[in-house]
This record gives sequence, structure tokens and C-alpha cells, in this order.
Amino acid sequence: MEALSPQPYGREGGLFHALRSAAAREWDAYCWHPFVRGLADGSLPLKAFRRYLVQDYLFLVQFARAQSLAVVKAESLEAMRVKGAVVQAILDETKLHLVYCAEWGLNEASVLAEPEAPETVCYTRWVMDQGYRGDILDLEVALAPCTIGYGEVAMRIEAHPSRRRDGNPYENWIAQYASPDYQVVARGAAERLDALGETHGGAARFASLTRLFAEASRLEADFWQMGLNAARNEVP
Repeated sequence: MEALSPQPYGREGGLFHALRSAAAREWDAYCWHPFVRGLADGSLPLKAFRRYLVQDYLFLVQFARAQSLAVVKAESLEAMRVKGAVVQAILDETKLHLVYCAEWGLNEASVLAEPEAPETVCYTRWVMDQGYRGDILDLEVALAPCTIGYGEVAMRIEAHPSRRRDGNPYENWIAQYASPDYQVVARGAAERLDALGETHGGAARFASLTRLFAEASRLEADFWQMGLNAARNEVP
């Protein structure tokens, strides 16, 4: 059975809904990837999740850099303040992430010593490249699938009949992104896209923005796949 596809983010007629619809194939492949299904029913191999956890820490470091670029590209002083707070929140999250890794038997030294996987490099540097080449709307569209997508992933998991709670080793991860606090973050990112779409010519640029959104969604799916490849012994 396919996962439900909730759309609690953004507004009807807004840019986020339009992008999500136009890139539905890539978005669904990301938000209901086999990795995600394994989180939902607890069947994801532990090796896959450990690989993901380490690379997600390295991803967060680069994601903070990309959000810092959004401060530079921001359209107003208020937007700069908001994006500055986002950067600080991500930097704080890196510390919490190391604590979470320790719960999985991954000590800080081993995480920090791990090289970035090709999928991590490809995704994060692509986002930075979009930010350097484009304006704030281009950058926010490239960032959106990560921030909003994790919120939707959690909601799909919660709504799906295969959802397993008791004894699910990934329960804490799911709860983090299904939490009201994170859902506020995801909704805020969608609302920001809607607002920028109105002020920065989103309708006139919709074709190029859709390509950005679809590619970011594809790179997110590749990031999940990286974890599955580890479980299949396709990486060390």
C-alpha cells in the first residue's frame, strides 16, 4: 500500500504546493523511499541507519554553510535575522546529533574522522552552487526539500498502516521530525517559499524553479539510497 501524501505545508495556490505537484515523481520517490519505509516498520538494517547517521552529521555542517549563504542573499534585515537564527539552530543540532550517534555506538572521534560520501558532497555542493549562481529564491528552493521533506516524511510514516511503534529502533528519529516543534519549522519554510514566490517572480521562473526542486528531491533520495547501499556492503 502506498503512503498517504499529506500536504499541510504552505497554502493552496502558493509556490510550494505548485512545486510539489510539478515534481511529484521526484518528491514521492524521496518521501517514500525504501529507506523511509524501513524506518516506518522498523525493518531498515541497522548498518544502513548508522551509515546515514554519520553522513547526516557531515551533511548538517555543510547545510549550515548553505543557510549562512541565505543570510548573505536575504532580501531584508528581518530575513537576515531569521536566517541567522536558523544557522545557529543547525550548529546546535550538530552537537545533539553527536549525542544521538553515541546512542548508536558511534563515538564523536569516529564520526568526525569519517570522510564525506560522494552523495553528501554532490548534494551539499550542488545546493551551494545554486545559491552562488542565483538569488535568495533559487537558494531557498534548493534548501526546501530537506527542511520541508523531513516533516512530510515523518507525517507519512505516522499515517501509514505499516507504522510500527513498539520495538521500532527508529522511534526516536521519527518522533523528532513528527514533533510539533519540527512541524512548525517545516511549515515556516513552506510559507517562506510562498512569500518569496510572490516577491521574486516565482510564476515567471516556475520552470527553472521546478527543475531545482526536482533535482534537490532526487539528491535527497540518493542520500537515503547511500544508507541502503551500505547495508548491501556496497561501501566499506
